[in-house]
Amino acid sequence: MATKLQNSSLSGALMLLCVTTGLLIVGVQWRNFSMPKLEFPKLEFAAPKPETPTKPNSRLVVDLSDRQVKLYKKDKLAAKYPIAIGKEGWETPTGSFKVIRMLENPTWQHPITGEKIPPGERNPLGKRWIEFTAQDKLLIGFHGTTDYSLLGEAVSHGCIRMKNAHITALYKEVAIGTPVIVQP
Repeated sequence: MATKLQNSSLSGALMLLCVTTGLLIVGVQWRNFSMPKLEFPKLEFAAPKPETPTKPNSRLVVDLSDRQVKLYKKDKLAAKYPIAIGKEGWETPTGSFKVIRMLENPTWQHPITGEKIPPGERNPLGKRWIEFTAQDKLLIGFHGTTDYSLLGEAVSHGCIRMKNAHITALYKEVAIGTPVIVQP
C-alpha cells in the first residue's frame, strides 16, 4: 500500500511538474509571441473636384461700356439685362472669371465700415448674389437692387447691380463654374 501511495504521489508530482513546465514554456513562448501586425487602410481625402456648371454651355458676358450683361446658352444670346457697374476708384474688374458662389437672400457687409445688413428691405444686395471674384478682400459679383434709376450708371463698389427680377431670373440660369467674361 505504501508503494501504491508513493507511486501515486510520484505520479501526481510528475504530472504537476509536467503541467507546470508546460505552463512555463507556454508563458515564455507567449512572451516572445508577436502578434501579426495589423494594417489598417489609410484614409485619404482627395482634394475636392472643381465644380462644373450644371447648366452646360452657358456663359455671361458683361460689357462695361454698354452697361449690360448678356446670357449665352450654347453660343446663342438668351437674355440681356441693364446693369450698374463700379464707380471711379471702385471699378468693376475686367477679365475672365467663373461663378464661385451663389446665395439667396444674402447678408451684406459694407466694404468700408464693416456694418452687416441682414436680408430684407434695407439690404442693398437684393434677393440674390452671384459671386465671380474677390479683389483684395472685396467680393465682386452680380446682385439685385431696388434703385432702378441707377442702372446704366457707374455707382457700385465694383459689383454689378441688376433689377431684383433680373438677378432672380439670371440666378436660375447659371451655376458654380459658369464662365463670366467682363470686357471694357
